[in-house]
Amino acid sequence: MTGTHEVEDLLRACAPQVLGALVRRYGTFDLCEDAVQEALIAAARQWPEEGAPDNARSWLLTVAQRRYIDLVRSEAARRRREDALALATPDSELIARAADAPEGAEDDSLSLLFLCCHPELSPPSRIALTLRAVGGLTTGQIAAAFLVPESTMAQRISRAKQTIKAAGGSFAVSEGEDRAARLAEVRHVLYLVFNEGYTASGGDDLTVPALATEAIRLARLLHRLVPEDTETAGLLALMLLTDARRPARTGPHGELVPLAEQDRGRWDGRLISEGVELISRTLPKGRVGPYQLQAAIAAVHDEAESAESTDWPQILALYELLERTGDNPVITLNRAVAVAMVHGPDAGLELLAGLAQDKRLAHHHRLLATRAHLLELLGDEENASAAYREAARHATSAPERRHLTERARRLG
Repeated sequence: MTGTHEVEDLLRACAPQVLGALVRRYGTFDLCEDAVQEALIAAARQWPEEGAPDNARSWLLTVAQRRYIDLVRSEAARRRREDALALATPDSELIARAADAPEGAEDDSLSLLFLCCHPELSPPSRIALTLRAVGGLTTGQIAAAFLVPESTMAQRISRAKQTIKAAGGSFAVSEGEDRAARLAEVRHVLYLVFNEGYTASGGDDLTVPALATEAIRLARLLHRLVPEDTETAGLLALMLLTDARRPARTGPHGELVPLAEQDRGRWDGRLISEGVELISRTLPKGRVGPYQLQAAIAAVHDEAESAESTDWPQILALYELLERTGDNPVITLNRAVAVAMVHGPDAGLELLAGLAQDKRLAHHHRLLATRAHLLELLGDEENASAAYREAARHATSAPERRHLTERARRLG
């Protein structure tokens, strides 16, 4: 017998490889995904009782191929439009090899990630399809993580598959500039998934650990597939160094605990060591991108023994480099905090005054909360309290709203 959790881990590791192999062979993403899901269900029912086969990937691929052929034949019988594909499949593939026969070492997971992040898809659709097809999460799990009804998420995934089909998305791995652009899109999707897991945009909980964990798992997969890509290494290091602080981000009642007030003894030292080692090895390799710089900033925070001993001048220098990589008001907002810690709250508030004119951030609760924090450091408790209350009104996360309201109450 094989434990349920062991089976789940094995299935999630094999799922993208099997789906990738099937799509490469047959090209129809929607039918291949349905076939793989049925193979996963069969394995989830059978393996805990009978034990997992020696070659789990081959077993799943064999079952998925058979189910795919059944689906194609069924559609052909109803609509007579898939005959050519079914007849073109060699007899050896229809009969199938033994379930424990060795399978080639080729891993199509990168092609699958590229397909799930197709340019024709919206960011929410890319996220949903990636978590379903590559992450192996059920539609219900994805819906619960993003606080939407399961039916809504099912429609989103279905539309995404139909969009890929209509767009004629290629399963081949792109080359040159197109490959770099698609890889950047995949990284961005994983970054969005992690951010939603680390600080939920809505709901009663500050974090969604399952999403953050899944984003790290997929970033590890991507790093394994493109080990030479320094920005992918930087993204993984950023996730590790940030997630290391998650155990200390909430108090006993789920309340938000700011970075400066966190018990650093609760931080995950293993993740910090791995993240620091990875970014230290990556930075000297070549052109430094935004994920690497963010990881370097996270490393400076994580390596400080206390909030007071944080090397703010180094963090400020890194933010100044990061700001040169693109127009992003959130980066400027974070730089304002570093400026305040190095040059005083007045200097930080001066930067925030300019950001308040930027429509992308003007009424965002984080800009308002940062302003309140700097006013508090300046000793202007009355205006700080008012700014905290305004920030609370704009916050969409219940824990953040409660935290900001409590800060305002303390200043009274």
